[in-house]
Amino acid sequence: MATETSNTPSQELVESIETFAGQNGPYYAREFVKIQSAKGLPRSFNPTAALLGPVWAAARGLWGYFWVFAIINLFALVQVGRGLWGDLGADKLAKATRLTAKSDEMAQRAIDALAAGTSNAEALQRNSDNLAKAAQRALEAAEQAAAGATTVLIFGIILVLIIMAVQGYTSNMAYEQKYGRWRIDKSEGSGVNMKDIIFGIVMIVIMYPLTLYRFTVSRPMENLVTFPANKDLFNAVAENLEGWFDYIAVQGADVFDGVTATIRALLDGLETVLVGTPWPVTFLVIVVLAWRLAGPRVAIFTIAALAYLAFLGYWEKSMATVALLGAAAVLCVVIGIPIGIWCAKNKNAYTVVRPILDFMQTMPAFVYLIPVIAFFGTGKPPGILATIIFGMPPVVRLTALGIKGVPESIKEAAIAFGCTKRKLLFDVEIPLALPSIMTGVNQTILMCLSMVVIASLIGAEGLGSDVLVALQYASKGTGLLAGLAILFCAMIIDRIVQGRFVREDDGR
Repeated sequence: MATETSNTPSQELVESIETFAGQNGPYYAREFVKIQSAKGLPRSFNPTAALLGPVWAAARGLWGYFWVFAIINLFALVQVGRGLWGDLGADKLAKATRLTAKSDEMAQRAIDALAAGTSNAEALQRNSDNLAKAAQRALEAAEQAAAGATTVLIFGIILVLIIMAVQGYTSNMAYEQKYGRWRIDKSEGSGVNMKDIIFGIVMIVIMYPLTLYRFTVSRPMENLVTFPANKDLFNAVAENLEGWFDYIAVQGADVFDGVTATIRALLDGLETVLVGTPWPVTFLVIVVLAWRLAGPRVAIFTIAALAYLAFLGYWEKSMATVALLGAAAVLCVVIGIPIGIWCAKNKNAYTVVRPILDFMQTMPAFVYLIPVIAFFGTGKPPGILATIIFGMPPVVRLTALGIKGVPESIKEAAIAFGCTKRKLLFDVEIPLALPSIMTGVNQTILMCLSMVVIASLIGAEGLGSDVLVALQYASKGTGLLAGLAILFCAMIIDRIVQGRFVREDDGR
């Protein structure tokens, strides 16, 4: 946006602002010039925006401004309404009434018991006295809440005045920024739009009365507070889903067993290497890998982290955890990178895959365990499957991003020199996209490791089982030590996987 340096604005600028603003154009021309020429915070106040805030914003097409101040104004008006009409102590007063009635009932039972000569008369009277004291406390709390109505009202009024001042002082600046966007792109809305005004007023008319009614009436309509849910519909849908899960589990039993057997074979091989191999050999191989791929500093850190795992008795469980992680990560990479390449090459494929990835990333991790248990049972292979679902999206997304990010000029040059599609992919696109792909692999590995504790709920074992036991028995020390063990495993893997690329970037 161009900034006027002289005190006298050009006629062209004034006409441009008046054209943009439409109604009340001279006022906005004067204020915009003041804003553009101000060296510090401009002193521009819009009385209309101060009074009408959200309605003014809707009229001028500032919808972000509209929603922010509509909600803030509503909050302030709720405080005013509570102070004026709200029965602030109604809930506590109702509680006091209930407790008093219960106390009277208990006292009458004590009198009857005393007249009958039974032994529980004293206990009944004691309960009656306790209920009476609780009722008195609730009554006092109700009186205090009612006495605070004036404070709430004053707070609401002050808040309304502050919001009006903020609206007045910020509106012209927000509108001037919109004007700057309009000068660059004429598709940006300008002037006053009657449809926008009507829409804004309708939204306020719907939002404000209902919300004020909800927070100022002691007992609002039940359907206004709680949505009238259909329990029969819920039960029917839940039963149908259970039947669907059972049907698929029975019909696809052979497929699910095959998947479980494949994962178990991969996991058994990794556990044989990591757990079955004598610990000095495994220790030495990991340290040498860290030295060769990431440098001496990472190797020293790896020695310290592995020593922590060994001396605190976490070595075997850590290696079992790394085996679980390795099996999940290998499958994520083997499946995810080709899918990512396919998505980068085919827009239609990415259109289909993207919502699936969104679902996989946004669905709570515990929910993954439900279909996994239904189809694959419990144990380590089902835990790996749940980890794959949770950890695969990053490698798919970042692989697609890396392949898409290869410059077209480089691909055209490679094709001009006779590259086939296969050589173009393996010799040009993948090498150039490798940093992005490896970042995706790294993120997938770390997300898989974060799933270890959750997977232990269905028998995946490893370090996650120690954390789970610590949670069950509130064993703070055990849980912290096991959590640090998981952290060190993650850091070792992260440094080794990323070490080579970090060293290349540093020129070493």
